[in-house]
Amino acid sequence: MKKILIKLLGGEKLQMVRISLFSIIISLFVGAIIFIAMGKNPFSAYGNLLQGSGLLMKQKYAGRQNMFTDFMSFLDTLTPMIFAALAVAVALKAGLFNIGVSGMMLTAGFIATLTVGYSSLPAFLAKPLVLIIGAVSGALVGALIGWLKYRFNINEVVSSIMINYTLMYIFTFFINTFFLEPTSRQSIVIADEARLTLVNVKAFGLKFCIPLAFPLAIIVAILVRYLINRTTTGFEIQAVGLGKKAANYAGISISKNMMLAMIISGALAGLAGVTYFCGYNASIRPGVVPSMGFNAIAVALLGCCDPIGCIFASFLITAISNGSIYMSSQQGVEIEIADLITSVILIFAACSEFLRMYIEKISMEQNDKKDVKRV
Repeated sequence: MKKILIKLLGGEKLQMVRISLFSIIISLFVGAIIFIAMGKNPFSAYGNLLQGSGLLMKQKYAGRQNMFTDFMSFLDTLTPMIFAALAVAVALKAGLFNIGVSGMMLTAGFIATLTVGYSSLPAFLAKPLVLIIGAVSGALVGALIGWLKYRFNINEVVSSIMINYTLMYIFTFFINTFFLEPTSRQSIVIADEARLTLVNVKAFGLKFCIPLAFPLAIIVAILVRYLINRTTTGFEIQAVGLGKKAANYAGISISKNMMLAMIISGALAGLAGVTYFCGYNASIRPGVVPSMGFNAIAVALLGCCDPIGCIFASFLITAISNGSIYMSSQQGVEIEIADLITSVILIFAACSEFLRMYIEKISMEQNDKKDVKRV
């Protein structure tokens, strides 16, 4: 068994990618066992998940709907997940665990809603402003967490959690007091001119949504990858994450790079916030922080904290999430089954570092045995 693991997952080249694929395959296998135990065909169930996300064609569609309209809705959900996963990945590169992505998303969505969403600005001004305000708002929250870490050595996990709840209650008060829609019990819907998703677009006999920020998410992922892997700044951020003492000895500023990483992470989380609250949604539910910010942690791990890997990991998790309702209705099972499969995938993804260390350990043991035999 150990030899098989080393053969499949050993070696430094693309090891983390292989471990992520291994985690996904094992998770889908576990999910298949669950479906079989329930008397369901796992291939049919997984096919329904893909159909519900617009990745496979359904047997029937409602009026003005087809596979393309479902796929566009899928991209609309995917966009903020990519930004959120990138936010977590950048922080992890600096050795920081940013669990405050949800709070940053909420801050960006709330401030962009108040400043632009309720204004009468034309679309060509409102939409870019929403993105800029979102990125700046998230960056400011990230800077605060980074400053608390640098100035008072307050653990970023603790400060992030506390800031999440503080911001949620502050924004809940303002929404309930000034901006509440009595019918939906959410904030007043923003103007279409400020929304980052074009909704109910009618063309070719169809009615669908267009996520305007999806191309931006792909471009930003490529730029972040270039920043991390091809620039001096990215090298310094990674050096701090790999070992603060060694980085400090090499003359790299620990505080500057920790702050910078959290600012970049916050800006990305802010973009996730505005594409979620001013795109996918058009309002904010008071008293709730988006769970996407927490899911993004495991998604970033599943993507090996690589920006391009985050795109594919976000694609997988969003496909399962979006297709869960259709799968549930077609298979006659509880919708929580899809959540269970997602949870299993994310659990295995979180264990990727353990797998890497375990494989490294058994590889060293085998090499030591070979050396003893040679002697």
